[in-house]
Amino acid sequence: MSIALQNKVLTEAFGASEGTALRIKQAVLVVLGIAALAICANIKVPVPGSPVLMNMGTFAVLTIGAAYGPRLGLATILGYMLIGALGFDVFQSSTAELNGLAYMTGSTGGYLLGYVFAILLLGYAARLGWDRSVAKMSVALFAGNVVLYVPGLLWLGVLYGWDKPILEWGLTPFILGDAIKLVLAALLLPAVWKLVGKARG
Repeated sequence: MSIALQNKVLTEAFGASEGTALRIKQAVLVVLGIAALAICANIKVPVPGSPVLMNMGTFAVLTIGAAYGPRLGLATILGYMLIGALGFDVFQSSTAELNGLAYMTGSTGGYLLGYVFAILLLGYAARLGWDRSVAKMSVALFAGNVVLYVPGLLWLGVLYGWDKPILEWGLTPFILGDAIKLVLAALLLPAVWKLVGKARG
């Protein structure tokens, strides 16, 4: 892989790199990222041994953060939030009756804020080249999960009271599914970088 690629995130390794063509590429990536977030939020996969279906929304958040970098990733997640705030059904459990700002300030509000932190963290980690290594990517993804869950759990505690089983509601049922998603993402990004390196080699 050439030295010129070392400080680039994945989406900067192909296509236009300056001018109007770059802006068009970035706009297309934001739209595709928002669509991926909306689709993945509604993909639910059963996990053996867990009573909770694995949702692919966090997988999309973490991989987009790593592939897009902090600035483009932030633009994408904020665009996703804006569309959700306008009442479109793009969130995991939003419905015709519960959507928009009412949904965003409900029990999942803290996790949505965590999405923003996680995308930024993964974006900066990718900018440092951590997305090229399975081991470093695993560390970054674990940290991304932490910064995603912390505001989510804090929000639940404030919303419902700390005398409630907050960890049982908002953390422990999802650990197994998140571990699977972490492994998938940790393998995916370095593998794609290897393909990019071979294509340019």
